[in-house]
Order: sequence, then structure tokens, then C-alpha cells
Amino acid sequence: MGRLSQALLEYHERSKHRVNSYAPGPRGLDWATQPDPFRAFHGTPRIALPLAAGTLAARYNELRSGTLPPPQRFSLRTPAILFELSLGLSAWKSYGAQRWALRCNPSSGNLHPTEGYLLCPTLPGLSGGVYHYLSRDHVLEHRAAVDDPRWTEAFSDGGVLVGLSSIHWREAWKYGMRAWRYCQHDCGHAIAAVSYAAAAIGWQTRLAEAAADDALATLLGLDRSEDFGAAEPEVPDVLL
Repeated sequence: MGRLSQALLEYHERSKHRVNSYAPGPRGLDWATQPDPFRAFHGTPRIALPLAAGTLAARYNELRSGTLPPPQRFSLRTPAILFELSLGLSAWKSYGAQRWALRCNPSSGNLHPTEGYLLCPTLPGLSGGVYHYLSRDHVLEHRAAVDDPRWTEAFSDGGVLVGLSSIHWREAWKYGMRAWRYCQHDCGHAIAAVSYAAAAIGWQTRLAEAAADDALATLLGLDRSEDFGAAEPEVPDVLL
């Protein structure tokens, strides 16, 4: 057994709940260090996305049975629908002075550690590059412009890439040691949500299994620790 496998098994044993006890965790919530539920890259150009999911004719039961509508051509409307139905907000709720958002992708404790990115060539209504999806405002934040011909060649077969990442502190703040479990759990929910949202516009989703963590961190701009400053660090999960 390799060291990584051993470390994962040891973590599993230390962090699992038992019949007579819970896994170790914080004894209370430190409200002074509560994570920001929305990641925003201040100063980046923002592209407002339309709320267009309500125009779709596709139905959930049809998608579940594998009946996809004809694939829609790429325009600003299609990534708008993709993110609205997968990582977007579904409602705002309030109690007293407190106000919080609900999102389309399920999350343990509604803490939502998962962030989403779009990587694409130049397309109608959108220049090529790397974008971060800010669900609070339903906008794409333009993190990097790419004019290298190799970038365009990478998309020569068509399609776009969606990257998912996790901010572990959003879970650790409440759950302590079990945070990594819940981040993986939520990432799985996000993958499924993106898959169904893509199916609703006639697209199919594949997992890019060859994308190593270091390469994905570089692609998404998450390897630049100085960019985060005092904000919670972010780590890559998957590329779709």
C-alpha cells in the first residue's frame, strides 16, 4: 500500500462518526471567523449573464432517461444556463436580520465550498480565456485573457471546460476534521448538477481524468497564493 493510500485510510478512521461517538470537531462556531460564502475577485472585468433557464423546454425526467434535446449552439446564453442550473442561486431566505442564499447544487450544511470556472476559446459574446463564476451576482469574472494559438487549438474539437474547486475553510469552520469529506461530497453534487444542466441544453459532460492537481491549479489560477492574501485558499478538484 502506498503512503497516499495509507494516509487516506488513516484519515477515514480518524474522521468517521462511530456508534458511540462523533468524529472530533469544533465545540462551537467562531462567528468572527465565519467564511465568506461567495468568492469574488475584485477588480476583474465582469460579464453579466442572462437568467435564461426558464426558457428551456427540457424536463428533468426526460434527461434522467437519457432523452436529450438537440444541442444548442454556443452563445452567451448557453453558459448562462449551464451555471444558473448547476451552481447558481435558487432562492434567498431570511430570518430576523440574517439573510442567506440557497443554491441549485446541494451542499452539506448549506456551506457551499465549491467554486466554478469556465475555460473557453473566443466564442460569440465571450472572448477566450479563464472565467470565475460568481453565483451571488450571476456573472463571469474574467480572470485571464489568452491569445496563444495553442489555446484555440486545444478546443478544436469543440466544447468548453468547466473547472471545480473547493475552499476547505468553509466546511472546516463548522465541521473541523470532517471538512475534506464534505468538500468531496459537495464536489460530487456539483459534478452531477453540471451534468444535468449541460444535458438540458443538449450537451454531454465528461470528466478530464488526466488533469493532475498541479496542472489544474495552474489552469484555474489557484497556484498564485499571493492573489488570495488574507482570503481563504482554494484548491482544484476536477475538470469537466
